[in-house]
Amino acid sequence: MPAFQTLLSEINDGFGKEQIADLIARREAFAPGCALDVKQFFKEQSKLVKALDKYVKQMPASFREMLRAIIYHALSAKPATRITFAWAPGYDYELTMWDAPDTKATKGGITVLIRSRYPSDAHPLSRGG
Repeated sequence: MPAFQTLLSEINDGFGKEQIADLIARREAFAPGCALDVKQFFKEQSKLVKALDKYVKQMPASFREMLRAIIYHALSAKPATRITFAWAPGYDYELTMWDAPDTKATKGGITVLIRSRYPSDAHPLSRGG
């Protein structure tokens, strides 16, 4: 999973001030009714990106839909809202989100923390336990 953190950093860069316009141009890829496709964040489709895509597709559907909706909402805001993604190890899937609103002095942002098992860790229930 540490390798996935590297990819999350790249996604976070995409939501940065210099690159977010590229994501805004592809906002409709995250529109309601679309499946979450993390490959949208990467120009090169490396083995690691494919592994991240497989991991995301293993998440519960509700998590994928929450992430898609957060991304679409952020890219649809005027001005667009930046997102910071992070991952931490956990037992089951967990998603925590903070939405700090803009103020007169500073731009706000959304932080999304995803917790889950390492992708190679089988859940005890998958072993018939």
